[in-house]
Amino acid sequence: MISTNALTTKIINLPRPVKLAALICIDFVGLSTAIWLSYCLRYGVFFVPDESQLILIAAGPIIAIPIFIRMGLYRAVIRYMPDRAIWAMLRAMSLAALAWVCLVFVTEMAGTGLVPRSVPFLYWIVGGLIVVSSRFAAQYILWGRRDDKLQVAQIVIYGAGEAGVQLAGAMRTQGNRLVAGFLDNDPRLIGRDVAGIRVYDPEYLPVLISNMGIREVILSMPSVGGEQRKQIVKDLTAYPVKIRTLPPISDLLAGNYMVNQIRDIDIDELLGRSSVPADKALLAGMIEGRSILVTGAGGSIGSELCRLILEWKPRLLVLYEQNEYALYTIDKSLKAFGIANIKSVLASIIDEEALRRSIIENSIDVVFHAAAHKHVPLVESNVFEGVRNNVFGSLTASRVAYECGVKDFVLISSDKAVRPTNVMGATKRWAELIVHNYALRCLEAGTGQKFCAVRFGNVLGSNGSVVPLFKEQIAAGGPVTITDKRMTRFFMSIHEAAELIVQAGALSQGGDIFLLEMGEPVLIVDLAKNMIQLAGHKVRDEDNPNGSIEIATVGARPGEKMFEELFYDAASAERTTHPKILRTEGLVHSDELQSRLSCLEAHMLSRDEAALRKALFDVISRYSDGASSLPLKLVAGAGPRPEK
Repeated sequence: MISTNALTTKIINLPRPVKLAALICIDFVGLSTAIWLSYCLRYGVFFVPDESQLILIAAGPIIAIPIFIRMGLYRAVIRYMPDRAIWAMLRAMSLAALAWVCLVFVTEMAGTGLVPRSVPFLYWIVGGLIVVSSRFAAQYILWGRRDDKLQVAQIVIYGAGEAGVQLAGAMRTQGNRLVAGFLDNDPRLIGRDVAGIRVYDPEYLPVLISNMGIREVILSMPSVGGEQRKQIVKDLTAYPVKIRTLPPISDLLAGNYMVNQIRDIDIDELLGRSSVPADKALLAGMIEGRSILVTGAGGSIGSELCRLILEWKPRLLVLYEQNEYALYTIDKSLKAFGIANIKSVLASIIDEEALRRSIIENSIDVVFHAAAHKHVPLVESNVFEGVRNNVFGSLTASRVAYECGVKDFVLISSDKAVRPTNVMGATKRWAELIVHNYALRCLEAGTGQKFCAVRFGNVLGSNGSVVPLFKEQIAAGGPVTITDKRMTRFFMSIHEAAELIVQAGALSQGGDIFLLEMGEPVLIVDLAKNMIQLAGHKVRDEDNPNGSIEIATVGARPGEKMFEELFYDAASAERTTHPKILRTEGLVHSDELQSRLSCLEAHMLSRDEAALRKALFDVISRYSDGASSLPLKLVAGAGPRPEK
């Protein structure tokens, strides 16, 4: 506990250069006293030195202090000094005593006086005790006894530039972290002190971890490019430290963060994706001044879409959500910023009348259809609800949007819709086919309405994804569970996904299935390892039995695929004007789909799960991206309508 005594408080708040000068003075007096006490102990009397002995007594600290400086004794902050620093002090004292012995030898050779042989040895002991005890005594007197559990984290800052210096200054005032040093690749800075803190080569980090108990590295390079930053993060994950970062330079300049506000490293910074700045013209054209309705507004993608939409000044945003708590949460979150043009509708996507009323009363121009059940194992074991919500919910949304004259309709689809092996993926493919049907109807009727679907992979941090699950398991000490070491998935950040969805909608010509460029697939086991290392832990396995967290393989769950894909036929995909968005035309035919939808409805009503599964998958293989054929015809207002 920090003392409230006025004197100690004043000492604590002194500038670091003043405290450094005071410590050097204390060492000078202490080491001089140590040599004098050594003479006293040797002779067993109160010793009064002569002139030559006074010179030797004064020379002791004059020799020792440069050695202490060189060995870093004045870089450590006494308040946070670890117990292991005793050994560094004793090593420095040993060198200082040895150097003093050399001086004594020279003076004896010059015939200016003799020093008993035991005095240098006593000086080493007494001087070491004074140096060590003075520091720990100051620590105890000024800051009190420390509970080991409450000891502050010792960190290094990666980046000795302006942002790093400001961050170090902020941390000194907060008192909950010790900045033990900077890491920087600039050879002009390595070995120098910046703002009173030593700059080290990044390769020296293992030594700092061992000698100073470093627990955390904070990246302070807000303007560094993505690839360089990614490589730095990858290099740091090899060490048992937690990695955190300052926000990007764009956020700092926009005033979104204070310079001393740090955050955890986002896992997507290790996934090999290079993001492209959003096309502001596309975003503005899709959103600005328009009335927009988002279904599933309380979900991961839906809520992120809502946040993005509000940044671009829509005339009105309607949050359409069936989960009361999710709707309350997103409504409260958005209105906390003082935004008034928001309406919240608590209703199911299956409730056609509620949806129709919401669209008509609010003159909706754009619908982003994000409402869906997306958890593969849960949908696999709840087929009826999955089909009801994902297939017939999409049918209801598409039909109502078409009939009400909505100008743009964007379905949020999934890579699991490609050659699906699970119910969730199959329902998303059905949704794509239904939306595409209405796109073709709009083209035939010349309404000017545009219906499209956007297909992409996993979103980092979304509800039910592996990232929050892994975080929970790591926080609990493990094990981190994966299904198979060979399993891969595509990943992107939720913010990037939302931006690309809106931009894809703006690019739509009607009837498009857009594919978001997801980069390279990521091994789930590598994702788990990276997250464990980012949290400052080591993976426990055969190669490292002393690691802290184990990765356990539990086997694939029902319906899970080992590998996901974005295309039925890669050759059918074509580039758009946006480098991260591809387009494929999902032309389908037939009046057969009408009867297939009726068949699904019949199996829903009869609760025949086996027949429903069969009907769900039978139609999928018939319709793949790029299969040219006649347009599917679903009569407006007709088609199966499940019970409400």
